[in-house]
This record gives sequence, structure tokens and C-alpha cells, in this order.
Amino acid sequence: MILVVDVGNTNITYGVYKEEKLVTSFRMMSNLERTSDEFGLMIKTLIETNNVEISDIHGAIIASVVPKVMHALTGAITRYLNIKPIIVGPGTKTGIKITTENPREIGADRIVDVVAAFEKYQGPVLVIDFGTATTYDLVTEDGCFGVGITAPGIKISAKALWSDTAKLPEIEIKKPASILAGETISSMQAGLMYGQIGATEYIIKEVKRESGLKNLKVVATGGLGRLVSEETDMIDVYDPTLTLEGLRFIYAKNSKKL
Repeated sequence: MILVVDVGNTNITYGVYKEEKLVTSFRMMSNLERTSDEFGLMIKTLIETNNVEISDIHGAIIASVVPKVMHALTGAITRYLNIKPIIVGPGTKTGIKITTENPREIGADRIVDVVAAFEKYQGPVLVIDFGTATTYDLVTEDGCFGVGITAPGIKISAKALWSDTAKLPEIEIKKPASILAGETISSMQAGLMYGQIGATEYIIKEVKRESGLKNLKVVATGGLGRLVSEETDMIDVYDPTLTLEGLRFIYAKNSKKL
């Protein structure tokens, strides 16, 4: 078994794979400071609570966009699982050729997502990750990743609404019954959700137009991706475990232990 770890701006998502099967997954917040011992005890407890033996895990891989947690997190995995994790970064084998102007600027999470999408769905493919930011990444038929678009995520937009306006309340992010909202909460929900759906559809349309890739497959992932995917026929697949799958693929390319 292997442990895969996706460190995002909001959450750290863990998955345990037995060969190609995701046995279990769990999350913790990434914006809290923790020592390596705190990380270690939490990871160990969560793994065992999900009926996995620590001794059965022989490998680990981490993709992170939050550098400040990495020292404690890698120390925890090394000490409590007795494993030196692979860190996704420059020099890691991915099977994808990054052709952007500055490849080192590309977040590890985006690399992991495009690896999974290319391995599972082939190219050309557009990967949309509805996370803290909403990102759109294009991989060509021959596995080149050189185009990316970054937009504010739904939660960022929602937080801006209720943080920067005195009278607007914090709300649940969901699609209201109608865009013709008659009160404050549903009007905010309508603006957030229909705004995100509209932006998503327009960006997909423009990517297809400018790239000329009429056969482009569109794959979505991320916490709020399901909400948007259910409301548009321009997204072909919603894959909630895409990032974890990408980590599994990259681990296989960089380790003899499977």
C-alpha cells in the first residue's frame, strides 16, 4: 500500500492505495500550524481508524502548494510511518512535458491533475480544478502541458462578498431554485453559482476556439466541481479523486515499490 498526500491551500487530502484501488481517504485543514509529532499522531490515528495497518504502507508521495507545512509533514511521515516520501517537484518523472515559459512556477497540484487526466482520458484534455482557485490546464494529444488559466475560486468570491460588504451574510454555497432571486441569500447564491457556471462555459468555449481542438475532452475535479459539472453539458467528466490518482501514477513512475 502507498500513502498519497495532496497539500492544498485549504485542506490536506490523504489517500491510501492498494495497487490501483483507493482503500480510504481523509482530510485535515492545511492552514493550521502543527508540529511533526502532531501531524504524525493524527495521520497514524486516521489511517488506523480507517482499518488500515500502518505496517502495510510501504511508500508515500506528497504534492504541496503550501511550503510552510512541508518540514513538519515530511518529518511526521518519516518518523511515524518509517517512510521517506517522494516530493513532487523539479526532477520528478511525470510522463508530461511542461512547455510553459517557466515550468518551475507551475504548482505541484496542477502537474498531478494533468498527469492523471492524460493517463486516464488521453489528450487533448482540459482539466478544471474547482479548488481555492479555479484552474484550467490544457494537455495536448502528445502529452505537452503549456497552457493554464487561473481564476478566483467560488469560495474566494463568496468570502469577498461577505467580508467586504457590511450587510451581506455568510452563506451556504449552492445553486438556488431560480436565478430570479427574491431575497438576499438566494441572490448571493445565484450570483456565485450562475456566475461560476457562465465563466466556466465561456472559458471552455474560448479554449476550444483558440486552440482549434474540437475533440478536446473536459475533465473537472475539486470540492465544488460536482456542483458546476451537474449544471453544464460542456464538462464531459467529473472525477473527484483525480488528484489522488495523479499522485498514484507519479509514484509508480518514480518507485520500484508498487
